[in-house]
Amino acid sequence: QVQPVESGGGLVQAGGSLRLSCVASGTIFSKNAMGWYRQAPGKQRELVAGISRGGVTNYANSVKGRFTISRDSAKNTVYLQMNSLRPEDTGVYYCNTGNLIPFGPWGQGTQVTVSS
Repeated sequence: QVQPVESGGGLVQAGGSLRLSCVASGTIFSKNAMGWYRQAPGKQRELVAGISRGGVTNYANSVKGRFTISRDSAKNTVYLQMNSLRPEDTGVYYCNTGNLIPFGPWGQGTQVTVSS
């Protein structure tokens, strides 16, 4: 399987915003729900947000009301709009197939650092 490619991370102050993008292969994207996951320093990787093939979304409680996941089928791309960022949102963000449990290969991820 081809790995997804994440981008859009960076360093931002608390309260700021970032938009992450993930490009997946056409076959994988069109046939699967997708999710954004993150791994904070010293912690296990966790689900941040998921989106079904039909566009139904789900979020971790810690990001509800602040993050929005979306998908663009024409571009085979999944987005994560992150607003009101907090220092505890710092970590490496990955996308993968699966909107609850990931089951594809992991990409390189994109680093998000939120300063206080």
